[in-house]
Amino acid sequence: MYDFTTVHNRRNTSSVKWDMLAEIYQIEVKDDILPMWVADMDFPIAPNIADALIERIQDGVFGYSFPSKGLGESIVKWVKETHHTTISADWLLYESGVIPAVALSLATFTEPGDKVLIQGPVYPPFRNTPENLNRVVVNFSLDEKDGQYSINFDKFEEALSQDIQAFIFCNPHNPGGKVWSKEDVKQITDLCHKYGVLLISDEIHADLVFTPHTHTTALSVAEHTDHIITCMAPTKTFNLAGLQAAYLIVTNEEKRLKLKNQMMRSANMGLTVLGATAMQAAYETGKPWLKELLDTLKENIVYVKDEIETHVPNVRVTEPNGTYLIWIDYRKLGVSEEVMMKTLLEEGKLALEPGTKYGPEGEGFVRMNIACPLDTVKDGVQRFITAVNKLSI
Repeated sequence: MYDFTTVHNRRNTSSVKWDMLAEIYQIEVKDDILPMWVADMDFPIAPNIADALIERIQDGVFGYSFPSKGLGESIVKWVKETHHTTISADWLLYESGVIPAVALSLATFTEPGDKVLIQGPVYPPFRNTPENLNRVVVNFSLDEKDGQYSINFDKFEEALSQDIQAFIFCNPHNPGGKVWSKEDVKQITDLCHKYGVLLISDEIHADLVFTPHTHTTALSVAEHTDHIITCMAPTKTFNLAGLQAAYLIVTNEEKRLKLKNQMMRSANMGLTVLGATAMQAAYETGKPWLKELLDTLKENIVYVKDEIETHVPNVRVTEPNGTYLIWIDYRKLGVSEEVMMKTLLEEGKLALEPGTKYGPEGEGFVRMNIACPLDTVKDGVQRFITAVNKLSI
């Protein structure tokens, strides 16, 4: 029903992914480099979302607005039907993005000098955001075997017991693509409650999960929920990052009031009218589009894994349980990250994410974004193979 094959030219559209390569990679501006790094998609948004935006724009008036009752109802229904979690619209607070929601939560419930726990390797803002707020980041390394991650819960509990005030949980995991099991998520919620640790659960990739895996929300398994702040958004799912729309689910009324007061102190205005329009349309009409998207992403993932591991057998491709991000292990090549990145850019004309951007545990990995037409994926994979073959000459 939907077009996931047409290659769209995104250059010169103020795209971070396509138009900021010079700044991000410290290279001369060139149009021959293929960007497969930052996590947005090269697919156009679902037609129903576009129609809703066009209709709203044609209204022609953009005065001050507020999130409608219908928006809250659409979120409640989506979370119930998609993630089997019952929430109330009264529990919702709106933000411009998940990382702003994380920053809001930290600013509200922790103080400068407080310890914030993260699990490396992990999305860089998990480290940067607390540090920018003068919090002390404590890194707990995930266990890794063949690119697959797990949690040593004895060590995790030991870390939590060291006067930690907040834990930022990446579920599903970025960059590894791990969809945490129901047992893992429950144990995390229980341990955070035991040690009085605020659990900030980033579930932005929750909708992007491949069968037979299923996403488990922190709220669905927690015996106590007052210590949990869930951060979600349609932006990764429906490629709406530029419209800046996210929300927090907070069951505790006192915590919601404190968060609202913090938003007022920082003059936080919440959602834009177009962000709210797109969010509601996505949740009300987006499921058929999402189903086809997931099929497309799965096809891309299988292609990348088969092609790379066939032609460069010393490179391992971790097939993600969720997300459209592939964690590629090149440790057996025996080259440094500096050499790998230089070769990818200069010989392969390919821009990927260096693994150490996600912490020291990412040494020997690169992250590839495959949320693009298969022709683009094929181009990127061939560029990767070309670059790696240059390393072996």
